[in-house]
Amino acid sequence: MKNVKVMVLAGEGINCENESAEAFRRLGATAEIKFVHEWQAQPKLIHDYHILVIPGGFSYGDELHSGQIMALDLKYSVNEELTDFINKKGLILGVCNGFQVLMKLGIFENHNGPRTMTLFHNESFKFQDRWVNCVAPPSKCVWTKNIQTMALPARHGEGRIIFAGTDEDQATHYNELSENSQIALFYTEDINGSYAKIAGLTDKTGQVLGLMPHPEAALESWLYPEHVTCDPTTPLQLFKNAIDHVQEHL
Repeated sequence: MKNVKVMVLAGEGINCENESAEAFRRLGATAEIKFVHEWQAQPKLIHDYHILVIPGGFSYGDELHSGQIMALDLKYSVNEELTDFINKKGLILGVCNGFQVLMKLGIFENHNGPRTMTLFHNESFKFQDRWVNCVAPPSKCVWTKNIQTMALPARHGEGRIIFAGTDEDQATHYNELSENSQIALFYTEDINGSYAKIAGLTDKTGQVLGLMPHPEAALESWLYPEHVTCDPTTPLQLFKNAIDHVQEHL
């Protein structure tokens, strides 16, 4: 059986690297924590791994906008290798701040023109820190295969997906994602004003998942509040799906 290797980024304000690595290690994968500057010093380092994880946190103190500086930092240092990694069927997970980074890199866009969506301040302009229920619609996403519902903790200030343009333009952008099976997760209730209650997206290949709630923080049943009734083993399935995919296809 293939030894699945995972690179989990750390440093520059990322603070969920240990939980993220632990999720993969529980399933027998080799998860190594690497600082962002280590990857930037050796851009081809990513090709030693099958999976890349950009965890949550507050990269660069969320200056400008959440994930913006990290996205620019990666774009001008390792973007070519990141694109090559995806083209070679590598998997990527971006959680919360990691999702914000991927979004601002344009990973989820299907064209080479101007970006049409971003993650913006919650509609309330307040930081959300609560458990949320999510549903996973049928999609091309490798990570959410055979998952229907999950309860996960959400903790973010800029988790609202918005689209550019008029109401008609926004509907067009949303329909494009939906028709391409790129919507990986919905909230069951409106927690932050995100368009159509979107909680997570996949890219056009299905290899990349970005989501605002934290699956790596929902691996123990004792963490779940009494009012949450979803199966506590489901979040781990998300990581298992990625490992299984690597073992079957790479």
